[in-house]
Amino acid sequence: MTTKDRLHAKALSALTHHGRPWIGLTIAAPLISGILLICQTWLFADILGQAIEYNRPLVALAPAIGLVLALLIIRATLGALGERAGVSAAEAIKLQLRQALFAQLLARPPRAAGQPASGSAASAIIDQTEALDGYFARYLPAMIQASVLPLAFGAVILPLDWLAGLLFLVTAPLIPLFMALVGWGAQIATTRQARALSQLNGRFADRLRGLLTLKLFGRAEAETASIVAASDELRRRTLRVLRIAFLSSAVLEFFAALGVAGIALYVGLTYIGYLQLRPEPLSLQLGLFLLLMAPEVYNPLRQLAACYHDRSSAKAAIGEIEAQLGVLPTTIARPSDAPPLPYIAAIAVALSDFTIRTPDRSRAILVNAALHVAAGEHVAILGPSGSGKSTLLETIARLRPHEGSAHLDHIELTEWAESDLRGRVILLSQKPRIIHASMADNIALARPGATPAEIVRAAELAHVLPFADALPDGLDTMLGEDGVGLSGGQAQRVALARIFLRDAGLILLDEPTAHLDGELEQAVLNNLLRYAQGRTLIVATHSLAVAAHLGKAYRIAGGRLLATPVPAAGKRSAA
Repeated sequence: MTTKDRLHAKALSALTHHGRPWIGLTIAAPLISGILLICQTWLFADILGQAIEYNRPLVALAPAIGLVLALLIIRATLGALGERAGVSAAEAIKLQLRQALFAQLLARPPRAAGQPASGSAASAIIDQTEALDGYFARYLPAMIQASVLPLAFGAVILPLDWLAGLLFLVTAPLIPLFMALVGWGAQIATTRQARALSQLNGRFADRLRGLLTLKLFGRAEAETASIVAASDELRRRTLRVLRIAFLSSAVLEFFAALGVAGIALYVGLTYIGYLQLRPEPLSLQLGLFLLLMAPEVYNPLRQLAACYHDRSSAKAAIGEIEAQLGVLPTTIARPSDAPPLPYIAAIAVALSDFTIRTPDRSRAILVNAALHVAAGEHVAILGPSGSGKSTLLETIARLRPHEGSAHLDHIELTEWAESDLRGRVILLSQKPRIIHASMADNIALARPGATPAEIVRAAELAHVLPFADALPDGLDTMLGEDGVGLSGGQAQRVALARIFLRDAGLILLDEPTAHLDGELEQAVLNNLLRYAQGRTLIVATHSLAVAAHLGKAYRIAGGRLLATPVPAAGKRSAA
């Protein structure tokens, strides 16, 4: 086993902790069922032996027959419980892992170097995590059964018949040995198949995003053919994996059949007198017991072979998740177990020798800028369109890379997402995201646990209620993707309502009243300023009337950030 395989196996082992107590039940149920199987088989062989060899009447055997039926029902119940527990364990582990991976992905700056493509990240969180299902639901309990039950069965049979017990103990370990040999090839093929699936998902998502550009340049048909070819290659890789999986099953069935045939041959030759290796004659009850137990000794190994592919798929999935999203989180905490964040009334901002460049780094948007905003201070950022106001806010919100010194409450900008400031910074962009959901659900994105009363209050402060109440379903009105069904000003107010649901220490607003008339702008601004008392507020705006209500103003001009006098109240001209 390579170092990488050991690390993947260790990661899978660590994840089992999050499936307790279901994992314990899914392992214990078949082991208990195996112990009961020995009792059931011995009783059944005894019933047949007494009925055939000693001509016992059926009435005398009725209690034993009833006990066999009871054991059958108990074992069936244990089997159902074990299967259900395995599914529950797998679902619990997948849920916790997806939440942890998603939180880990969100903690990164969206434009950070090495950020995975959205399609590949989605494939890792959804498809590759789903590939772990079989490992926890089927392979893990099958592995424990295959490790314990054949040895236990052999240990029970050995005192009863040394030759049969020895045959079981010798042939049973050969099956996992040859399965491991076949499994090496299966692991390589499965890893390649998982990588091909991630690449296809990332490629498809990328082409879908750029569909309009491809059509404009006449590349739509060529890219469609490329996607079809990649899909066909994935199909071929999947069939290769299945071929190897069927080969491992065939290897197991071959050795299991040899073992069962060997027991049948031994019992048959002993009964007809051609083979006498026992000091006393072989009774009918013991012979039947050996014949009935022979398939059961190999059955756990048979189940392991059927699930062996799940192990390869899970290890390949772990490798692909780590390749796309980094090392798996060492701890996966439930949201309800997370400690509450301390209340932060305001967050100070300090930028020194601060430079922002375009993504291709060909041009500087801001050069050696300095911005110091005290905790609780309200600041306006002025400047013409394209000067970099939005980019500055996005950088403070850790959405863009920067050069120079940048701190929020003395915490480096690159580290605040892992600090107590996490969740206390909120940004409202010029084009807020509106999803296909109700108006209330869109507002509640800021705090999913908000009560209906809190949502209504936030809508009232953002002046959403006047137009929402005019609709038949009010705040329950369904909105289209990207705010279809709303005007620009209405969509802005729906997004603005999210501000009032957050206990933010730093509020970053980008043209929050751009689509509003003078009277509505003043009303919304008054509510915002009241809410922002005791909090730090930075507003990028063209409106001098908005800037006039703030305590300090800066202007971006020629790549420089310069302090400027606060405009006189009442002005609405563009900055």
